[in-house]
Amino acid sequence: MSLSDTPGAVPDPGLVGTRQSAALTEPTARVRSLWITGVVLVNLGINAAFFGPIQVLLAQQAEHFDPGQKEAILALVTGAGAAVSLVANPLFGAFSDRTASRFGRRAPWVLAGAVLGAAALVGLAGAPNVAAMTLLWCLVQAGCNGAYAAITAAVPDRVPVPQRATVGGLAAMGQTAGILVGAVIAAVVSGNFMLGYIVCAAALVAGVVMYLVKSDDDPLPARAARPMNWGRFLVGFIRPLGHPDFAWAWITRLLVNIGNHMVTLYLIFFLADAVHLKETTGLEPAFGVLVLTGLYAVFVIITSVVGGRLSDRMGKRKPLVIASSVIIALASLILAFAPTWAGGIVGASVLGIGFGAYLAVDFALITQVLPNAADRGKDLGVINIANSLPQVIAPALAWPFVTLWGGYVSLYVAAAVIGLLGAVFVVKIKGVD
Repeated sequence: MSLSDTPGAVPDPGLVGTRQSAALTEPTARVRSLWITGVVLVNLGINAAFFGPIQVLLAQQAEHFDPGQKEAILALVTGAGAAVSLVANPLFGAFSDRTASRFGRRAPWVLAGAVLGAAALVGLAGAPNVAAMTLLWCLVQAGCNGAYAAITAAVPDRVPVPQRATVGGLAAMGQTAGILVGAVIAAVVSGNFMLGYIVCAAALVAGVVMYLVKSDDDPLPARAARPMNWGRFLVGFIRPLGHPDFAWAWITRLLVNIGNHMVTLYLIFFLADAVHLKETTGLEPAFGVLVLTGLYAVFVIITSVVGGRLSDRMGKRKPLVIASSVIIALASLILAFAPTWAGGIVGASVLGIGFGAYLAVDFALITQVLPNAADRGKDLGVINIANSLPQVIAPALAWPFVTLWGGYVSLYVAAAVIGLLGAVFVVKIKGVD
């Protein structure tokens, strides 16, 4: 079966053949470069706003409040924010599914999410204590996840299946560039986390401009906009998991992301406390994070674009998802058994090679197992729980490994094992090659 023969999410049977079906049916026309660029920039802005704080700024702020409890504070703040994202992503996705605006279903939520996220980042710059820091980071997560839910759903709305891994790879390139931009911001501000938050807010707002100008969303007529039923919404978290392919896709993404977050969560502390980067090389750990993130980003950009195009040409998804998951696990093992600056460089490069291909191809696979076109935003929000939930699970797992169960060696071995389970379970998906 070729990708052109593979069905994506089916349209709502009650809407097919009516005027409103244009916003809900499977797209067939290839999207153009200007639209793709807008999607890439939104992903770049969102990820700069996420990962500048997650990789460096939140850790620096945690150390500012209490150096002796920096790990616990960072786990609290990131865990609380991730818990918010578990609800925000599918909730805003469901809202966008039902939005009957002349600007389309997705663009209004990209704008609203960016404004909320940017405002909360500016607030973080002046947070007076850990409680305020936690609340404001939760608002950043709510806003950015709202924008991310909308821009993610825009891809299956507009992109035909045979082009989807290519666009997914380019979106992954934007995500990775955003991670790098976030690390650059953190390094350039040289420990001034307050200025770093403000610059991240500016990057978030700037990233959405092109998409908002050229979103080309198909509007949903008012009569087709379903009212929000909270009971059905809550059930909707579970119902998609009744579709076996969707459920296995969700589980595999959850496991791979848990492993990946366990690797990256304490990276700045790993460089400081295990590699002893300052003592052995003279480099500051924050600069070390920038270097490793840069290497990671270069390889993610290369393999996300190449892997996405290769998958579209092969007409297959699962072999590349499995191979990339194995490579990600290998990167964890390199860090576990080579806790040196050279080992960090090799590990970051291998992680980038694996994760780039994974992001592109797994996203395309997921869009092909969505149960219903009318609920793309909500169902992709449920999938995105598998991106957000690891931010809750990974700190809970990582902290005892680092402090009680053998340190960074045991942490990274556990991350490799969890990621490999994700590769194994991909074979359970039957509807996609």
